[in-house]
Amino acid sequence: MTSTTSLFAPVEADLRLLTDNLKQLVGARHPILYAAAEHLFGAGGKRIRPAIVLLLSRATVMEAEIPARHFRLAEITEMIHTASLVHDDVVDESSLRRGVPTVHSSFNNRVAVLAGDFLFAQSSWHLANLDNLTVVKLLSRVIMDLAEGEIQQGLNRFDTTLSIDAYLMKSYYKTASLIANSCKSVGVLSQVSDTLTEALYQYGRNLGLAFQIVDDILDFTGSEEVLGKPAGSDLLSGNLTAPVLYAMEETPYLTTLIEREFAQGGDFDEAIALVRASRGIERSRELASQHVEKAVENLAGLSASEPKRALEALSSYVLSRLY
Repeated sequence: MTSTTSLFAPVEADLRLLTDNLKQLVGARHPILYAAAEHLFGAGGKRIRPAIVLLLSRATVMEAEIPARHFRLAEITEMIHTASLVHDDVVDESSLRRGVPTVHSSFNNRVAVLAGDFLFAQSSWHLANLDNLTVVKLLSRVIMDLAEGEIQQGLNRFDTTLSIDAYLMKSYYKTASLIANSCKSVGVLSQVSDTLTEALYQYGRNLGLAFQIVDDILDFTGSEEVLGKPAGSDLLSGNLTAPVLYAMEETPYLTTLIEREFAQGGDFDEAIALVRASRGIERSRELASQHVEKAVENLAGLSASEPKRALEALSSYVLSRLY
């Protein structure tokens, strides 16, 4: 499987600088926030979102150095993403994320909530200082979408009437909106055509949806060691994802188990077995593949370059995580 390290070779040095900048931006004047920032940005995350921004910047500007505004956009994107993770972990009471202790388990809920708030505030401040109203509107919308996605997920727990379309909309709010609007913002800052700017938005949207679908498949096929959390934890909490929604179409009894919220002994293990025995995982792979194909098509308007090839390869990488 291709690693993100090799995919991001065109912006590897940029990403190292970005990580160092983020630690300083977040924690320079606050010792406890600096400790949280070290924890957040020093945990060896893949930095996929800022990498996409930086690759698109290089693909659209085609200069030796990434412009400062584009670089700041990449930092803002990672701040928003990280802030949402910190708050999600508090809401979900998660002690680990990708095998690493969460902020609230390493410090406490108060520090975690404040760290998340501070990251959102920092991102908003730096966003305003880009002095581009269109970009401000795009990324402000993302912060609203993240909250909307969490609210929808909370309201739809154990809701067996949830449709695939509603699932995809929630996935857009929680995952794809940030990638899509960050990509569109690159187009705005690079002053490319409206047609290409929209294509970059669609690239981010399709890539983000594929990424979320793959994550939801891995919840059933991945090991606890790889996931950093118990397999099937989304289903246990009542979060019904594509593999489950497809499996329910084949197996009505799965719907019964979910509707009684796994109240009887063995219910949850049986539900996991029914999902794995169905075509739910296979159909979810097909759905993810469709979005990956669209994402690659969305890049057609970019001139040939190493960053463009990396963006195309990143689309394939999303699916390769399943194998």
